[in-house]
Amino acid sequence: MPETHQRYRKFNTRDTYPNQKLDNDLCQVVRARGTMVFVRGQVGQDIDSFDSIASMSAYDQADRAMQNVKQLLEEAGSDLSHICRIQVYITDRAYRDDVYQAIGKWLKGVYPVSTGLIVNGLARPEWVMEVEATAVIPDGEPA
Repeated sequence: MPETHQRYRKFNTRDTYPNQKLDNDLCQVVRARGTMVFVRGQVGQDIDSFDSIASMSAYDQADRAMQNVKQLLEEAGSDLSHICRIQVYITDRAYRDDVYQAIGKWLKGVYPVSTGLIVNGLARPEWVMEVEATAVIPDGEPA
């Protein structure tokens, strides 16, 4: 049976979280049925090495996360202008202004729906924010 979804940047959590006892097969992006693109939550880390940058401010973490979102969407054949929905997770309400200013810079004129949540923590203690994105590939663009 052919795969109906394309999966980009596959990885296993035992490699990305070596200090935890995890063994989950995941990926950074799924392009579903050719037109929907789901981007895994992105944080202030290098997308290729998975190295976190603990010294980054909330603004810089959000800016780096959005750089990752842009790169992953482009790898899947979409782009920031096709984002329909974002979900933003912040570990402290005090980071909200900085995080949303950084994200807003990347999404100016896009107008996605957005949900923002304050959470007790993320997978690594140095992360103060995470952003997920859902985008489309418009009809007529190459699969």
